[in-house]
Amino acid sequence: MTVPTNLSYVSILVFVLAGSAWLELSCRTRVFARAKRLVLSMVPAVVIFFAWDAYAIANGHWWFDTGRILGWYLPGAVPVDEVLFFIIIPIAAILTLEAVRSVKGWAVGDEDGPS
Repeated sequence: MTVPTNLSYVSILVFVLAGSAWLELSCRTRVFARAKRLVLSMVPAVVIFFAWDAYAIANGHWWFDTGRILGWYLPGAVPVDEVLFFIIIPIAAILTLEAVRSVKGWAVGDEDGPS
């Protein structure tokens, strides 16, 4: 099976998400169950990296291979694929961190209960 080249970026993101999403159930990470917490932890990075990409694209410092992306753009000529990257990669990282915490029993100070 061959993936069309314009789906290359999105295919990698799907693979990354599939490779980490199972941790939600198997390790009971509760990352998606705490959606507000997840969104609040990601918004600053998404906003900063979106602005950074828009600036870099506008100034010719950064570009995307148009044959490897969907071809849908947001303001600042930032491809949708890139914004998905800013969302999916942190989710995968948070799922992985929370899975390790769950397996190892590591506390970080934000657990419910007496301190």
